[in-house]
Amino acid sequence: MKKYFAEFIGTFWLVLGGCGSAVLAAAFPDVGIGLLGVSLAFGLTVLTMVYAVGPVSGAHLNPAVSFGLWAGGKFEGKLLLPYIVSQVLGGIVAAGILYIIATDNGSAAGDFAANGYGEHSPGGYGLTAALVCEVVMTFMFVFIILGSIHKRTPAGFAGISIGLALTLIHLISIPVTNTSVNPARSTSQALFVGDWAMGQLWLFWVAPIAGAMLAGFVYKVFEKDIETEVTPVEPVRSKTAGTDTVI
Repeated sequence: MKKYFAEFIGTFWLVLGGCGSAVLAAAFPDVGIGLLGVSLAFGLTVLTMVYAVGPVSGAHLNPAVSFGLWAGGKFEGKLLLPYIVSQVLGGIVAAGILYIIATDNGSAAGDFAANGYGEHSPGGYGLTAALVCEVVMTFMFVFIILGSIHKRTPAGFAGISIGLALTLIHLISIPVTNTSVNPARSTSQALFVGDWAMGQLWLFWVAPIAGAMLAGFVYKVFEKDIETEVTPVEPVRSKTAGTDTVI
């Protein structure tokens, strides 16, 4: 249960921090944080949660990431459903809290940072662009995650590379779909917008999961090459200390 609660808390923070920055702070008069600020906010939520709950659950915070890690052989299939349920519930609770805050001053929730295409795309991009963007961005996100957690990668830096990757993804794709790459994040906002957002939600499940699983399968090939091509360094006996030292 600890793993599932960790995923709940982590996804809660991702939605509250990332979508909260978009809803409350992005266009605040005169001092709004803009697209750059929102992109950083999403990256920072992941970066902080990798270190906060990563040791407990792996800090997936995203159904697509769970599917991608499973496809890459890094996650047990039997845990997929409980992880996804925990992630979606965490996102919904965060969206509910954000809705209470955002509408307290009499403002309408509006699009509520929901993901969309066509007339609901920030830049007016259509279904094809949205589909391609979400598949490719999620592919790169999961590919970077798999590389960052590889045993030959320096330990302790995964959170930084993963957080920066999500920041970059938002910098690229907010104008296209408001950036999903995360079905839990999309679902949580769509529930409070209803109507058009729920009608378009299918894309923000299908595309991220497809991109993530493709990344998992592709990275398996890279990982095999890494394991076979890298020659292990044999320890050399130190004459002075009497210990095995890699030189």
